This record gives sequence, structure tokens and C-alpha cells, in this order.
Amino acid sequence: MKAPSELPAIPLLEIGKGGPLALLDAAPRRFGEIIEMSRRHYGEVVLRLGDVVSRRWLDKTANPYRHEIEAVAARAGRPGAHLLNLSYEWTCTSAVGADPSGPGNRLLRTLDWPLDGLGMNVVVGCQEGQAGPYYNITWPGFVGIATAMAPGRFSAALNQPPIRRFSGSCRFDWAIFRVHVWRNEGLPPAHLLRLVFDQCSTYAEARSMLRETPLCLPAFFILGGLAAEESCVIERLENRAAVGDGPGSAANHWQSLKVPGHPRGEDSVGRWRMMERLRATAADDFTWLAPPILNATTKLSVIANAARKRLLVQGWETIGPATGVFRL
Repeated sequence: MKAPSELPAIPLLEIGKGGPLALLDAAPRRFGEIIEMSRRHYGEVVLRLGDVVSRRWLDKTANPYRHEIEAVAARAGRPGAHLLNLSYEWTCTSAVGADPSGPGNRLLRTLDWPLDGLGMNVVVGCQEGQAGPYYNITWPGFVGIATAMAPGRFSAALNQPPIRRFSGSCRFDWAIFRVHVWRNEGLPPAHLLRLVFDQCSTYAEARSMLRETPLCLPAFFILGGLAAEESCVIERLENRAAVGDGPGSAANHWQSLKVPGHPRGEDSVGRWRMMERLRATAADDFTWLAPPILNATTKLSVIANAARKRLLVQGWETIGPATGVFRL
């Protein structure tokens, strides 16, 4: 394992209003590596078929970001861009609450995904929407948002609920649920979070949009504002929401809405319990990362405070840290 001083740095890419295409053009090598890793992970046939279905659904629903995804696919010149932009097979552990080290509200976040290369290829994009600039912790070619911080506005992250249960088979239920998704015209959760960072000026506006906008599939949103008391965990079904005021934590199981589902990720309840214990006392670094929150599929860890304009990010792979710690 490399010493911390030998780990590569996470780049800060200033793209202004250029959007995801400008981010891709700023880091084409990283984008190429992610597409190649996805080809090895999913296979060429799956990527091609997934692209066809995904493109049709984006057009059918008049998705507001479909043209950006189409432009990313054109830059790629090979299959994968459409499918990867609609793939939400990650698991996460997140928390929000008053920052113990100073003013504001703090977001703690890890993202797990068994796709090699995501940890070493993470970037921080400084981009601008109509409501102002924000820092997007992301990957070149990804049009939505999974984790971001808007200085002077709010921080937010996206977690996935369990796979909805229709039968005793997880794989069969996954296929049934995908058919349900393709028949739904709501927004993908990562696209809704992008819309929030682009358009919402305040924590209250973000909370309202995340609670009320129709989705194509369930999601958990973890939102922290500027004041110590401005935080919540929003559990979403397609057209229904349960909002738990913070401080609070979320992993990948339901807490307020009781929806039957297949477990997602490694020890969701254990990760949530650990995050609850450390949420209010964890140091402003990543020394709090330990199993089960840290596991073999962890690809990203984040600390964000929009009031203090503070952001820490680190990429991970199976062998351990894949990058140095980015500090804003």
C-alpha cells in the first residue's frame, strides 16, 4: 500500500456553466478508464442492450438531461454512457447534523460500488447552475449528482433503498422492478439532485423539491443546510415522501416508510448504527472510517459543510486509499 504522500491527488476541475461535457473534456483519460472498467464488469452485450433501452426511456420521458447524455455518448464512441448514467447499483452510508468542530451543518458520506476504478478516477467539479456555483463529487461522463456541496446554500447526498420485494428471488424482483421503472415517467433520483443544485437557492427550497418531485424509483436524500438545525433524511417513493428532521443517518434500509425489500449492500443496519454513534463526534478527517462503513466496495468518502465552505474527499479501491485527501 502506498504512503499517503505517494497517493495521487483528486483534481479540482473548474467548468463553470460548461456542464458534464466540459467536465469530460477536462479529464478524458479518466472517462476512458471508467468506460473500459464498465465493459469488463458488465460485458459488451449488456452495455449495448442497456444503452438502447436507456436511450428510448430518456426520449420517451423527455428527460431534461437526455441531450447531455447523448453528447457524452458521442464523445465516448463506444457503448456504456447511457446505461451507466441510469445505473444506480451503489450502496451508501450518510449522516447530517450540527458540525461539532464549528458553525454550520455537516454531511458525512461514503459510497460503495463494486466497479473497479471509480475510487481512483473521482474528480471534484466546480460547476455553476442558475442558483449559483457548487462542488460536484463525481466522475467524468456522469450527468446526475450523487454527492455535492453548494457553498452558502446546502450539502446533499443520494442513497439507495432496498430492492423492492415482489417474490422470494432478489434477481427476479430486480427484473420486475426495472420493467416498472421503464414504465414510469418520473425523474431518476440523481437527475433530481442535479436539478436541486442547479435551481434551489436555499435549504428550504431544496427540501421541498426533493420531497415533492415525482421520481421513477425510490431513493433516500440526505440534506444539510447552513444552520446547525437545518438537516433531514428524506425517504422517497415515486409519489410519496417521509421526512425525518435531523440530526440523522441513512444507509440502505427503510426507517420511516415500511416497504418490503431485499437487503442492499453489506450490513446496512450495522453501517447505520455505526454512523449514528459517530455522527456527532467524528473528527474532521477520515479517521472515523472503519468496518462495516468501510468495506471492500467503498469507492468514496466525503465530509461537507456548506456554511464553512469546507469539503474533504478521498477515493478508495479494494486495496485501501486510492487518492490523497482533497481539501477545499
